[in-house]
Amino acid sequence: MGFEQLAELRDRLRAEANQVKTASPKPSKRKPSPQAKPRDQDPAVEAIWRLQKHFPLAFPVNPAPKVPLKEGIFKDAEQHLELLGITSEQLKLGIATWCRGSRYWASMVENASRLDLNGQAVGTVTASQALHAKQQASRQRGQDRRNRAKPKKATPDSAADIAAE
Repeated sequence: MGFEQLAELRDRLRAEANQVKTASPKPSKRKPSPQAKPRDQDPAVEAIWRLQKHFPLAFPVNPAPKVPLKEGIFKDAEQHLELLGITSEQLKLGIATWCRGSRYWASMVENASRLDLNGQAVGTVTASQALHAKQQASRQRGQDRRNRAKPKKATPDSAADIAAE
């Protein structure tokens, strides 16, 4: 699941939560925690958010284009786990999620600079890496088309949702 898809899921869940709150007849006596945010529910989204906060040049916020990252960026970022406030597993998941998806693959063009955590160029994208990224993007587009073409199967939850409408 790419970062864009995670963001869409987050937004959808947030909208559903707001609908439930407004449909609730009596207000809750408990105040929501100011620290409880939807990103806390997904470790990859949380890790990406923290990487964007601490290393904005390497992990730019959308709509800025993503940039090719230095090979071995995980080991560099692992040295900052305490600053980031996440586990090594969350970091690994966050970087893996960041590097999957059309925005990242679009940045992987031949001879593009690879950046370290501080946004400094430390290498370039090779022709084979650019080709691999192009193939991944093509594979993802094909998979997205197939998923859109498949009719959704009615599950007990979706059938109840349809009946409620």
